[in-house]
Amino acid sequence: MSILIVTGIEGAKNCADAVAKQLSTEVEVAEGRRAALAALRRREFDAVVVDETMAECDPAAAEAIWKHAGLAIPLQISFALSGAARLTREIRAGLQRREREQLLARRAAATAIETELKSTLAGLLLHSQLALKDSEMPPLAAEKMRMVAALAGSLRQQLNAPLMASAEEAA
Repeated sequence: MSILIVTGIEGAKNCADAVAKQLSTEVEVAEGRRAALAALRRREFDAVVVDETMAECDPAAAEAIWKHAGLAIPLQISFALSGAARLTREIRAGLQRREREQLLARRAAATAIETELKSTLAGLLLHSQLALKDSEMPPLAAEKMRMVAALAGSLRQQLNAPLMASAEEAA
């Protein structure tokens, strides 16, 4: 994990060192727009903190920094009014929120994939069973269709098994 702090205030390095110690992470300080953009080109950051005074004095610079921040959490904080403890709390809260959002997104994606797989398997199973009812189907094709039906049934059971295990654990 790494954090970029963009500020021109005196003592920014001390603040960055305190944040780094409290969050057990690497913190880099950029004293202006060019330094911040250069740092963002070099690597990805988990959070980018821009001094509110700097952002208000040069909104175009702040926008350029946010634009190039990638997936970093954007934070705008007044370093004149905030100390390292508040900065640490804000960064920690932002990172924890992102973790929760990522967890929810992964769960939603897994549910969507599972639903799609179950739907596809149900269709495959239904069609293969309907095809097996056709008495004019050649024996070789019927054998292959039985294999398809068996595989689809097996996959369906495997997809249902984790849900049953989770439901039992939750109860």
